[in-house]
Amino acid sequence: MKWFLMAALVFVLTSSAAAGPPKTFVLRDTPEPVPALQFTDEAGRPQTLEMFRGKVVLLNVWATWCLPCRKEMPTLDRLQFSLGGPDFEVVALSIDRGGPEAVKKFYAETGIQHLGIHVDATSQAGFALVSFGLPTTLLVDRQGQELGRLVGPAEWDAPDMIAFLQSVITQRQDGLVLKPQKE
Repeated sequence: MKWFLMAALVFVLTSSAAAGPPKTFVLRDTPEPVPALQFTDEAGRPQTLEMFRGKVVLLNVWATWCLPCRKEMPTLDRLQFSLGGPDFEVVALSIDRGGPEAVKKFYAETGIQHLGIHVDATSQAGFALVSFGLPTTLLVDRQGQELGRLVGPAEWDAPDMIAFLQSVITQRQDGLVLKPQKE
């Protein structure tokens, strides 16, 4: 019985249906440029999204005072631990006015260990990205184009989400465009 359950799980995780976006994730028909964003790292050094070019980026705009954000951050941390590397990065962009210190305190309180600290204390990123709530998460391709977004919290380390993100990360870089799958 155990082997049957494991085989079924492997089938689900490797099937093409599992590689499609979760239902709450809205893919664009064609990728669009992400506006230039300015933020800082934990030492206050200037950062931009351009610094991550060449990687698939999951850009999550959040705040320590946002209850749904607080709940999803550990799942983003686990996702970064699982998939983060030369081809993928979770960029958790806090819009806290308290700056890096507020984020450091939150990370320490919640055990976040794998996410970098990125802060836009001006909250301009939310306006530039036309986000209508927190958290807002964009999936950005290696060329800095938005592939899609999810508004609201998600379980980023759920098997269907990981399978979807892995399919984007491993996608060939010869101009193929990720298309929403029909149900």
